[in-house]
Amino acid sequence: MSLHEKNLSVVESLEPKGVWRYFAGIASVSRPSKHEEKIRKHLRDLLDSISLSYQEDGVGNIVVAVPASPGKEKAPLIVLQAHVDMVCEKNNDVDHDFDNDGIHLVCADDADNGKRIVRGTGTTLGADNGMGVAMALAAATDSSVVHGPLELLFTVDEEAGMTGAKALVPNSFKGRILLNLDSEEHDELCIGCAGGCDTNLSFNEALEAVGNGVQAIRVSVTGLRGGHSGCDIHEGRGNAIKLLARTITLSGAVDLRLAEVTGGSKRNAIPREASATLAVSSGDLAKFQAAAARVQREASEESCESKLDITISTVAACPQAISVAATKRFIDLLTVLPSGVLGMHPKVPGLVETSNNISTVTSQSQDTQLKVSIGTLTRSSSESRKREALALIATAGRLTGVQVSNDNDYPGWAPNADSRVLGICQRIYESEFNEKPHVSSIHAGLECGIIGEQVGQMDMVSFGPTILGAHSPDERVFVDSVGKSYRFLVAVLAELAGSGA
Repeated sequence: MSLHEKNLSVVESLEPKGVWRYFAGIASVSRPSKHEEKIRKHLRDLLDSISLSYQEDGVGNIVVAVPASPGKEKAPLIVLQAHVDMVCEKNNDVDHDFDNDGIHLVCADDADNGKRIVRGTGTTLGADNGMGVAMALAAATDSSVVHGPLELLFTVDEEAGMTGAKALVPNSFKGRILLNLDSEEHDELCIGCAGGCDTNLSFNEALEAVGNGVQAIRVSVTGLRGGHSGCDIHEGRGNAIKLLARTITLSGAVDLRLAEVTGGSKRNAIPREASATLAVSSGDLAKFQAAAARVQREASEESCESKLDITISTVAACPQAISVAATKRFIDLLTVLPSGVLGMHPKVPGLVETSNNISTVTSQSQDTQLKVSIGTLTRSSSESRKREALALIATAGRLTGVQVSNDNDYPGWAPNADSRVLGICQRIYESEFNEKPHVSSIHAGLECGIIGEQVGQMDMVSFGPTILGAHSPDERVFVDSVGKSYRFLVAVLAELAGSGA
């Protein structure tokens, strides 16, 4: 039985059947950011099989033209937008090749509230944003759904640079009313998001021979929850890279040299694991063990990280490492780099305005040099506060003698409380569910800000089913929320088809 067939069997009893059928197919295909070739082929083959015309641009964005329901040809053109790539994270004990393997779906009861969920098997699920793609396809192909002419806009590389959205131009598609299907709370209508910018910090240091009387140890931080560096940053979850630096500093060891370091794996995920190999004085092992025990105890209390594990192990050999002075500068840099929430929005209670995530750290031996690279992602709904945070990071880098550069700078999405489509969505939500939706901005990044800047004159609202644990192996989507979100989408499309909005 193929993975697609297995995934179909997992979701065959779930409603809405069309949404889950499409999602099972999407989940069965490899689709890491910047390597979307397989999912793009899957979508092209699918669209060909159901005779829907489409265009694909030079970066891989796909725009599908969907004819209106009979009698609705003169209704306004609506764009349904979602991204095809996913964040690829897995637990260490899981053997999974994201470049080639699809996701193995599991249907279960959520451990926290008992509600029915679908998740991966020790990996991210990719409901962010495969569920948006599936909802758009289901609405476009279900003859019972009443809608005007549609365009399905499927973008690439949202999770690792938003280069798909950045490649759009005013004539990439025709519609100027856009429903983004990439939000993650079923009772929210999102009308704004944060912008962001990556910072890269790097240095090269000479490797030196490690002499006698030296002990090689590895400091390892594991067991953290990780999560989305936008949606989850306000929860104060532990950052494995920061805890690694904290443990090394608290040891009080002064004669230590770095041989290797690694931590985190994705720019937009809070790092769950980190480790460093160090050459230390032979009598310092006990100092590191005491520091690890203390940091584990303190950090578990501070951040409710019940599975946090900080261990010190001996390493058989460590022939080369960088100097004591260079190691100190590196640990100092990790210590002073800002991490977590930097400021709350002054006008929106409870909304994070500015944050920074120390996302990744890697090292690579090159002949007689050790190259160390650190990656961060700064988010803010304020351009001035974003620039301030970026300047802080750059200053920390310069003061510790490392090279600093920025890339992937993208704008936020400014809320429009007077949006006509928002008014329609609010009215339909109240009518369908007998309650008011939460209208909000989020601290995460959505493509709407870039689309609005690149294309112009857009009226946009974002919504979607409830997804928890995005960007981590804990990612799961709640089954009942999928049905609710799809019901809402269908009702909004029917209203727009008859409203002349």
